[in-house]
Order: sequence, then C-alpha cells, then structure tokens
Amino acid sequence: MINRREFVAAIGGAMCARAASPADMTLRISPVNLEIAPGKIIKTIGYNGAVPGPILRVAEGKPITVEVHNETSTPELVHWHGLFIPSEVDGSAEEGTPVVPPHGSQRYSFVPRPSGTRWYHTHTSAGRDLKRSTYTGQYGFLYVEPKEDPAQFDAEVFLALHGWDPYFTSMEDGGLEVAYKRFSINSRALGSGEPIRVKQGQRVMFRILNANATMMHSLALPGHKFNVVSLDGNRVPSPGEVEVLDLGPAERVDAIVTMNQPGVWILGDPDDKVRNAGLGVIVEYADRQASPQWSLPGPWRWDYTRFAGPAAPLPDAVSVPLAFKKKFAGNRWVDHWTINGKEFPKTEPIRVHANQRYRLVFDNQSDEAHPVHLHRHSFELVKFAGTPTRGVMKDVVVVPAQKQVEVDFVADNPGMTLFHCHQQMHMDYGFMAMVEYA
Repeated sequence: MINRREFVAAIGGAMCARAASPADMTLRISPVNLEIAPGKIIKTIGYNGAVPGPILRVAEGKPITVEVHNETSTPELVHWHGLFIPSEVDGSAEEGTPVVPPHGSQRYSFVPRPSGTRWYHTHTSAGRDLKRSTYTGQYGFLYVEPKEDPAQFDAEVFLALHGWDPYFTSMEDGGLEVAYKRFSINSRALGSGEPIRVKQGQRVMFRILNANATMMHSLALPGHKFNVVSLDGNRVPSPGEVEVLDLGPAERVDAIVTMNQPGVWILGDPDDKVRNAGLGVIVEYADRQASPQWSLPGPWRWDYTRFAGPAAPLPDAVSVPLAFKKKFAGNRWVDHWTINGKEFPKTEPIRVHANQRYRLVFDNQSDEAHPVHLHRHSFELVKFAGTPTRGVMKDVVVVPAQKQVEVDFVADNPGMTLFHCHQQMHMDYGFMAMVEYA
C-alpha cells in the first residue's frame, strides 16, 4: 500500500497555468527563527518570515491571485481552509491541486467566499517527521470581509494558538502520540511580547484559531465572558455567553468580550501545565499596572448546540454512515485509522450527486475525539451526541470519543473533495476519504 506522501507526490507533479496579470498578494515559504520567549528560538518554516503569516484580508466575491514562492527544498501546498473554491486551487494534492515545487512558485487564483474567519496552512504529510506540515509555523488568518457586517465592536484581535518542540510519547495502550514542550499565542509565549491593550467599556472582537497540529485547546479570561457570535467563520443563530472556549485543531471561534473588569489579566488555557508552558497572553486595561492575575474557571462543558437556532423538521437527506476506528500498530508505533474499515488511500469514496442533500453520520468507535473537516463545503450540525440541533454551520466538528455526530451538507461545489481528521497524525495514518461527484 502506498503511503500518503507517495500518493501526494504521484498526483501533484503537474503545474497549473500561470496567470499573466500581477498577483494581488505574495506568500514566501521559508525558514524562520521564531523567538517565542527571550533566548528561546524555534527553528521552523513560516510565511513571509513570520509566524503566524500575514493576515490576508480580502473582499467577499472579489477575485484574487496569490503567488506562492517555495524557498525550501521540499514540495509544499497552501490550503485555503473554509473557502468554496475549485479543487485545483484548494490546496490538497488528493484533490488534484499541483504542489509548489522546491525553490519554485505557484499561483492560486480564486473568488473568496463565504465571508468570515478562514485561514490558510500547509497541507502536506508529516508522518513521523515532526518538523513538517502543521507542526511548523505555516499558518495564517484569511479574513473574508462580508458585504454587510452587522457586528458592532470597538477593536479586533486575531489570536492563533500553536504548540512547539513536539515529541513522541507513549499512550496507555503503548501507541505513540505527540506532546509539546512549549506553546504560543501568535508569535509569543505567555509573559513575552506586548500585551493586548484595552479600555474599560470596549467591546473587543477576538478571532481565535487553534492552529495546533494535534491538540485541543481551551481559553478563559478571568472575570470576563465570551459572547460567541461565529463558529468556523459562520454566524451562529443564537449568540451566547460562555466563560471558556474549546477549540479542536483547525476550529475557529469569533467572540466579543465586553471589557468591564479593569485590571491586568491572563487570557490563557485553563490547563496549568499548558498555560505555564506558554499558551496565554496578557490583557492589560489602560492606566492599570499590576502583576497579571489568573484564576481557574469553574466547571464547564463546551456545547455547540447552545448556539443553535429553533427546532425545525429536518429536510430529506441521503444518509452516509462513516465509522471511525483505530488500528493498533504495536508498542512504540503510530496507530493507524480507518473509515468504514479501510484506511486511505483504500477508503471507499463518498459518492454524491450535485445539489443533493447528504447526512454524514460520524460514528466514532474509538477512545479519542476527532476534529473532522470537509473541504470546499460547510455542513450543518443536525445531531450532536444524541441531541437534535439546527442552524450551526461549520467546516470542522469535534466528534467525541464513543459518540455519534450527524451533519448535513449540500453537494453544491462539484469537484474532488477531501474529508479527513484534522489531527495531523490521524490524517497521515489513514483517516481520510474522498467525496466524488457523479
């Protein structure tokens, strides 16, 4: 059986036709020395010499061309996560997007839609090489400006969460998983860099991305609540306040915080070990100088369904059962993953007809949660762990261990479409399938 790296190389050799007109934006993939804390240098790969890469703000529905230069010695891809764009520019070799060759360049031309908080990142295989793919600094925000934006806020802050110095460690069953020695929000670990400066009474829009390759993260800001208005860039039917945000790999949350507790605070992961290893940032009110304060939030349960719309009958849809299982590979080996009993590239394709509605039934028969992602489409949550729900649109959903989640999507973007777990190790070791249009 060929592995994912061989599969990508086999179909990614051809080059797209290069546009003759000047590019609207340029990204350069190159080595970066990232100082996340004084004297702590992370050697990684990033975009335009920085981590995260530049925030790309584009207008909904206005065509753009992004020129990507690969200044490394390995083939690369840039995936435009959350956009409804053609397969040949989506940034997945499995879909037929050509790679950006070593020391070469490639152009991506597309019409950005839908609006909201999207992002861009590498979409290569890493396998056991923890210095490749999403373990690196190749990620950045892509914000698609809506034609109409009813949200009212006074300031906007983009925060990307990431783990560094990854290493293999053993799970209880003897298989390997990835852990991290250090973390950062944007380019700095907690206690380094500039604080987020706010004023009393401000309404601050936080656009938050979990860019970690494998780990879920939570965030809390003592004394404050997050009013969640969008998930994965899509407005929720019922915005609501929570004390803690949970984000699986690749998930985004847009939340407004009313600054009504003057002081100096730590916005960070409630897990003391993770926060103390860097996953936090200081929030400082104007004219306040003090040691940053932190307090653990009370018990919480993240629940997508609390942001849902009113109950309504479900439209008819074609049901597609997808069972997720682990294949134990032995002590000190990386486990493999199957969808309906097969691992990629032998997984059965999900065959669809244009404009038909499909109900994907995610049956997680493993003891791990899975942040599953559907390229080039959004889906509606219709049942989460037994609870019916309507109206929440996403492109990544975390399927809890030993639970089922049902989502509906309309097959309205013809072309090869990748479905996979966004946990890098799971994706690399079998957890992928293709959606094929008839």
